[in-house]
Amino acid sequence: MKSVHFNFGQRLSRRHLLRGAGVALGLPLLDAMRPAFGAAGGAANLGQAKRFVGVTLSLGLHNPNLVPKKAGRDYEPSPYLRSLQDIRDQFTVISGSSHPDVSGGHTAEGSILSAAPHSPAVTRPKTVSIDQLLAKHLGHETRFPSLVLNTDGETSPSYTENGSMIPASSDPMKLFTQLFVDDKPAVQKTQAERLRSGRSVMDVIAADTRSLQRQVGREDRDRLDAWFTSIRETERRLEANEAWIHEPKPKVASKGPKEADRNNEPEVMSAFLEIMALALQTDSTRFITLHVTGNGVNAIDGVDESYHSLSHHGRDDEKLDQLARVEESVVREWGEFLRKLQAVKDENGTLLDDTQVLLTSNLGNASSHDNRNMPVLFGGGGYRHGQHLAFDQKQNYPLPNLYLSAIQRAGLELDRFATSSGTMKGLSI
Repeated sequence: MKSVHFNFGQRLSRRHLLRGAGVALGLPLLDAMRPAFGAAGGAANLGQAKRFVGVTLSLGLHNPNLVPKKAGRDYEPSPYLRSLQDIRDQFTVISGSSHPDVSGGHTAEGSILSAAPHSPAVTRPKTVSIDQLLAKHLGHETRFPSLVLNTDGETSPSYTENGSMIPASSDPMKLFTQLFVDDKPAVQKTQAERLRSGRSVMDVIAADTRSLQRQVGREDRDRLDAWFTSIRETERRLEANEAWIHEPKPKVASKGPKEADRNNEPEVMSAFLEIMALALQTDSTRFITLHVTGNGVNAIDGVDESYHSLSHHGRDDEKLDQLARVEESVVREWGEFLRKLQAVKDENGTLLDDTQVLLTSNLGNASSHDNRNMPVLFGGGGYRHGQHLAFDQKQNYPLPNLYLSAIQRAGLELDRFATSSGTMKGLSI
């Protein structure tokens, strides 16, 4: 193999690639590259809830319409919760919680599921998101270790252990085909050949890798080691999935979702949730995230402004009225997803008993870009739901505690996740 060596000199360009045998691999951000960007800115498991779904919203939910005024089990439903009263005992409302050391408004989206500390001044490396942590340890049991979805785009709050974002799928029709339509024999053959094509990508670029590691500092070498490790882990997961290539995909009665109106965000969300329920029911995957980014909403009755504009309402009554129409529909679709899972019986009761389902956002108040008091609905998983856990609105309770509870409920014996201080108070099996 003929390798290509670079003379990097004192500084590295982010555009440099490692190359070999037709492979070109872009590098992660290293300290040696920073001048190219300007100055650097400063619970016990019972073996049941083996699935996790995270639905995340980029534009939050208006807390006065979501959070009940009273805590406990006899709370009066808020406007957004009225449509969910038939499944009231299947979810918990959580208020007064947020991720410690996370600020920055919209830019904190990447921390929704990882709780990685973030601020406008200093963005520390992303840590693994809860869905990808679960997928790493438990995702090998299904055809797809995880599904990462977005209603309109490739961004996601799903991150690997070394801080790499997982690009999302944003086409419901393609997703349905990927899950439930068998590939033609020629496609299966090509997929198998790619997986068996020889050496690891890291072996192919080995010479350049060694050369590069000699030219960077210790911290950069550590970053490169972590990056190389993540690539090898990805390759191993692909190799493990080779056995699935020739296995028939599950057959479902549905012919797939109809084309959703991109001017109706809840309708797009509904199309994804329908497929997600089928994916869980057929055990095609057990870990799914759906990021709802805010498509057009003008197709909703009584709404004539953009979702983003309405979320920045400035307490304007007309905007708040239109925003309520949008957000109430979003919450209703989430509730319908719970109903779908509840209707499926399995060995532990229902599919909902086996599945922890989260709805949240990085924005507690989108109008003021406030990351405190995150909206949180948490359903399924075999917990004793039907309550409003109300924590301090000024001194927020750490939401990573909920994530740690979910991780332990899925069967991982961890005692800490991100900035957690323990499992969530008041949440019991």
